[in-house]
Formats: sequence, structure tokens, C-alpha cells
Amino acid sequence: MAIAATETQQDYSHGDGKAEGSLMSLFDHLNELRRRLIYVLLMLTIGLVIGVVLAKPAYNFLIDRHTANAIALHAFSLWDGIGMYMKFAFVIAMIVTFPFTIYQLWAFVKPGLSKNEQRSSLKYVPLALMMLLLGLAFSYFVVFPLAFDFTRMVAGQLELQETYGIAQYFAFLFHIVIPISLLFELPLVIMFLTAIRIVNPIRLRKMRRVAYFVMVVTGVTITPPDFISDILVSIPLIALYELSVWLSGTIYRKQVETDKRWEDELG
Repeated sequence: MAIAATETQQDYSHGDGKAEGSLMSLFDHLNELRRRLIYVLLMLTIGLVIGVVLAKPAYNFLIDRHTANAIALHAFSLWDGIGMYMKFAFVIAMIVTFPFTIYQLWAFVKPGLSKNEQRSSLKYVPLALMMLLLGLAFSYFVVFPLAFDFTRMVAGQLELQETYGIAQYFAFLFHIVIPISLLFELPLVIMFLTAIRIVNPIRLRKMRRVAYFVMVVTGVTITPPDFISDILVSIPLIALYELSVWLSGTIYRKQVETDKRWEDELG
């Protein structure tokens, strides 16, 4: 009886030790995540300072490109000017902070990766910035002019006098540019999910019809209701999905080859 009681106490003590170790590990991860978030917030603050400096030149560029000699923008509230200034500063800060945020995410998951995985996943940081800038360029130089000209054409057909507020104009701009820019990150997201074995190209090919439907609905939603604009946006979005499937396939084939080598070595 004494021996049994001693063994039981030892089992409980071992169990408590494991639980305490797991809790410490969890707390360590939470502290690390908090530290990375603090870094991102500090970088965002620096980005806001840069955004305040660049807000006026960015505003002048956008105004000169689309609204010069076309329409006059008005302030319908005392806060419209300040609000637009800060929105520009925040958007610029987000662009500046974006690659740093991706790097902090990589640094957070780095301890759980092998050396090869660390090197291969680090390349996602510059690629994420490149895809974001590509999405910004496509949405601003291709999609937004189509939407802008279409809305003015409809106003002209209805013989409306165009009087636009600055807040409404840039809300219209940002609602087009920001979603499309984020959608351009789809290939990188799919590559990452494939690398951690959540998705694979086989599953993505089976979901192709649903994905095409989602892409077309997205393209129709963020563009003016005319057939040409819908096609010009939906086709690149579908191409992004197909690129994602192809990139997933390259990663998946390497995973299969690695698994086969391990099986041959262990077998």
C-alpha cells in the first residue's frame, strides 16, 4: 500500500511537471507574440510620422492625375481636410510597415522551422511587398480609372451637376484600391498554407469552380456595373488563383519528394 501510494504521488508530480512545462511554454509564446506586436506598433508609429510628411505630395499626385480640370472636390465638414490628411498618413504608414510586419511574423514562427525552411520562408518578406505594390499599381492605374470614368459618364447622361466631397471621393478610391491590393497577396498565402500542409494543389483544383465564382463576384462588386470593367478585373483575379495553384504544386512536389526520401531511409 505504501509503495502504491508513493508511485501514485510520483505520477501526480510528473503530471504536474508536464502541465507546468506546457504552461510555461505557452506563456513564453504569448510573451514572444506580445513583443513582436510591440515592435510592429512602434514601426507603425514611425510610419505615421513618415506618412504625415508624405501625405501632401501623395494627395497632390492623386488629385493632379484624375481630378485636375475634371471635377472640383469640396469639404462638407470642418473635419474633412484633417480626416483626409490622416487617412493618407495611415495608408502610407501601412505600406511602410507591411514588410516589417511580415518579417516579425516570420521571426515569430522561425523557432519552429528547420534551417532550410527558415531560408526558404524568409523570401516571402520581399515578395509580400512586391505583390502589394503590384496590386496597388493594378488597382490604381487600371481599375480605378475605369470606375472613375464610368461614374462620371452616368452622371453626364443624367445631366447631373458634379459636386463631390473630398471624403466621398477618397472613400471611393480606397474601397477599390485596398481590397484589390490585399487580394494580390493570395499566392503568398496559398504558398504558406501549403508549406504548413493545410492545403495542397489537389484540394485547390477541386475548389476551382467555387474559387472562380468568388473571384468573379469580387470583381463585379468592386468595379462599376459594366461588362468591360468586370472582365478586366475578374480575369487577373482568376489568374492570381491559377498562379497560387501552380506555386502550391511546386511546394507540394518538394514535400512529396522529401517524404519519400524519409520513407526510403527509414524503410
